[in-house]
Amino acid sequence: MFPRFISAIQKPDALFPATAPQNPFIALGDIHGRADLLKTFLEAAPTLPIVCVGDYVDRGADHGDVLRQLMDRPDIICLSGNHEEMMLRFVDAPVQHGTRWLRYSGLQTLASFEIAGIRETSSGDALTKARDQLVHAMGASMLTWLHQRPTYWQSGNVAVTHAGADPNLPLADQPTQALHWGHRDFETTQRRDGVWVVHGHTIVDAPYEKNGRIAIDTGAYATGRLTAVLVEDAEVHFETITI
Repeated sequence: MFPRFISAIQKPDALFPATAPQNPFIALGDIHGRADLLKTFLEAAPTLPIVCVGDYVDRGADHGDVLRQLMDRPDIICLSGNHEEMMLRFVDAPVQHGTRWLRYSGLQTLASFEIAGIRETSSGDALTKARDQLVHAMGASMLTWLHQRPTYWQSGNVAVTHAGADPNLPLADQPTQALHWGHRDFETTQRRDGVWVVHGHTIVDAPYEKNGRIAIDTGAYATGRLTAVLVEDAEVHFETITI
């Protein structure tokens, strides 16, 4: 168990093959700018592989600090989420993608990098100017790091993605759309290859495992509860980080 955390242990669902990673590992749910919760987690986490499910930016408040903490830990596997996708689309084409990103909490990310004067209704040159300021504030190394994030990670019969996966396709054949935004059949159709999918993206009141799915997004930016799961052979341990 992790010291200072609120813990719950569950046996994986008997209707699905037991979890069997090559080695025990920890997956961490959506951080969304909660640098304080991330710091608490990193200070207490045991020496095991750690995989973050993505969504480090937007909502919350301290996006730069979150990214810097993760960049300082090259041993941590950091996946990309839909909010990283939206932010990078804004960087690449601000006029085309800015309105959508701002509507999905991009304003909080800009504010965390001390970029002001932008509203959800901003357009044209205002978006381009905000993009230029964001690129300058983040720096080339941070943007490169974000562009290089993988979309999934797998150990044995356990995979980690941001939002789930198409249950009818092998993990290696998944489109980014399904991994970043989810798939309409993910919650209703059980995978036939025996692969568990640990995911965030969809906020749940409490983490759970069921029929090959392990959900760990407990809405840290709003609830103050960041969830991690320790995945072992035939057992999962949920840990809720609070301050």
